[in-house]
Amino acid sequence: MKRTHKTEVNIDLERTVTEAMDIDTGASASPCGENGAAEAEKADVDASWMREALALALLAEAAGDVPVGCIVVNQDGAVATGFNRREAALDPTGHAEMVALRSAATKLGRWRLSDCTAYVTLEPCFMCAGALVHARVGRVVFAAADPKTGACGSLANVLQDARLNHRCEVTKGVLEQEAGALLRRFFRSRRRDCLPEKERLPLK
Repeated sequence: MKRTHKTEVNIDLERTVTEAMDIDTGASASPCGENGAAEAEKADVDASWMREALALALLAEAAGDVPVGCIVVNQDGAVATGFNRREAALDPTGHAEMVALRSAATKLGRWRLSDCTAYVTLEPCFMCAGALVHARVGRVVFAAADPKTGACGSLANVLQDARLNHRCEVTKGVLEQEAGALLRRFFRSRRRDCLPEKERLPLK
């Protein structure tokens, strides 16, 4: 995918995430086979966009929301971004995907986003999966699976349900470890904050 525009988020993600979570962000091994080069290039592009989605997730965390970020791109580059804003906006629909989809539709002047790919750091829930289908998003790439509310393979597969009038191409597990570590850190911090101060253990 051609990339000519960068997301407006001015964050050095590789430094920020590795310092915050002390995790390995090394590149994965290149796939084998006659299409290996093309698949490797596609995987690199996916990882690059997902890192930008993770940068957005950090903004959600800083605002006290569950750290989930989403970026919508097309052949020209980044179209729109979003991160969880339920707490900040007191909006039950303020998920990263919803914010990004609304922004993308406004910027492109159309609600059909069939030429777009959505990168999101957590498996979309039923609400967001439904919105992605209604927006006719061509491809969805997510990082960490969500066994409790995920609707893209965990509890259901809304994005590829043959009964619906649109199905999205789905790629999962891109930077899954990084996204999972960020979520675990957030919820560990929340649980720690609920304990009496003398019982709190230092965060690792």
